[in-house]
Amino acid sequence: SPIADKHSTGGVGDKTTIVLAPLVASLGVNVAKMSGRGLGHTGGTIDKLEAIEGFHTEMSLEDFEKQVEEIGIALVGQMGNLVPADKKIYALRDVTGTVDSVPLIASSIMSKKLASGADYIVIDLKVGSGALVEDLEEARKLGKLMVKIGKKYGKETACVLTNMDEPLGWAVGNSVEVIESMDTLQGDGPDDLIELVIKLGALMVSFGKKISLEEAEKLVKDNLYNGMAFEKFKEWVTAQGGDINSVKLAPHHKDVCSNETGYIKKIDALKIGKIARKLGAGRLTKDDIIDPEVGVIVQYKVGDYVREGDALLTLLYNDKIVEDEEVLDAFEITQERVYAPKLIIEVIR
Repeated sequence: SPIADKHSTGGVGDKTTIVLAPLVASLGVNVAKMSGRGLGHTGGTIDKLEAIEGFHTEMSLEDFEKQVEEIGIALVGQMGNLVPADKKIYALRDVTGTVDSVPLIASSIMSKKLASGADYIVIDLKVGSGALVEDLEEARKLGKLMVKIGKKYGKETACVLTNMDEPLGWAVGNSVEVIESMDTLQGDGPDDLIELVIKLGALMVSFGKKISLEEAEKLVKDNLYNGMAFEKFKEWVTAQGGDINSVKLAPHHKDVCSNETGYIKKIDALKIGKIARKLGAGRLTKDDIIDPEVGVIVQYKVGDYVREGDALLTLLYNDKIVEDEEVLDAFEITQERVYAPKLIIEVIR
C-alpha cells in the first residue's frame, strides 16, 4: 500500500497530525510517521500524544511496520539512527548561526522524509510570527526547493504555505490540544484547523489513490464528519496502548480579560507559545519535563470584535502562572475594522 507522510515546520497550537493521520488512514492511504519531541513552546506531536495515558511512542521497526500493515497508521519517536549526518550538521548550524539558512533547512527536512521511505510527501510550511520562517518570499524559496528535492528523488511532493501569525485552533498545550483534536475528529473543531486538515488530507489522498484533488477532498470531508476518521483514531490509540478517556487537564483555570473594546488586529503566536511554555507546556532544554495538563485556550481570532471585560485567553495551570500583563501584550486591539487573514497562502507542487 502507498505510504504518505506529512511534515509540518511547526507552529503554535499545531495539532494537525493528530487529526490528519487517522483521517487519511481511514481512507486507505497508509500513514507511517516519525515525529520529534518539541523543543519549543509546547511539546512536539510525540509529547502531545503521550498526554493520552498509556500511549507509547517507542517500538521496534518490525512492530512499526506490522502496525502500519494491520491498521494503516503508526506514529513513533525518532527510531534508530535515521539521518546521522543531519544531527551533526544541525549541531554545527546551531553554533555557526546558520539555523535559518534555506538550503540547510531544505536538506535537513527532506533528508528525514526521504530516509523514512514514504511514497508521497506533503509539507505544511508555516509562515509568520510563530513560525520557522517569518518572511513569505523566504518561505516560497524554501517550499520550491523542497518540492524540487522530492521530485528529484521520485517522490510526489507538495508544499502548502500556511499562516502562522496567530495560533492554529483555540488550544495551545499538550492534553488540551489532544482534546481539541478529538473534538475535530467528531465534527466539532475550529474552522482553521478543519480547513488545513482538509487541504493537506486531500493532497495526501489524491497522491495515494491517484485521483483528482476534488474527488479526494470530497472523500476527506465525508470521513471527517461521518465518524470514520474518529474510529480510526481510537483504533490507532488503542494499538499504541493509550486510553482516550484519560486525558487530564490542569484543575486551575483563569481568564485574562481585555481592557479595551475593538477589533483584534494581531495575536502574536510566538508570545502565546511562550506563555504556554512558562506554564510548563514546553521545554527550553531537552532535559526539561513537560507538564501535559497545562496550556492556554485562545478565545478570539484576528478579525474578531471584542469588548472590554471579555476573556481573551484562558490559562490552564498547576503550579506556575503568568501575569495578565504578559497575556495582554500578545494581543493588539484597534478601532478600525479588521478582516481575518487567509490561512492557506498557496500550494507549491
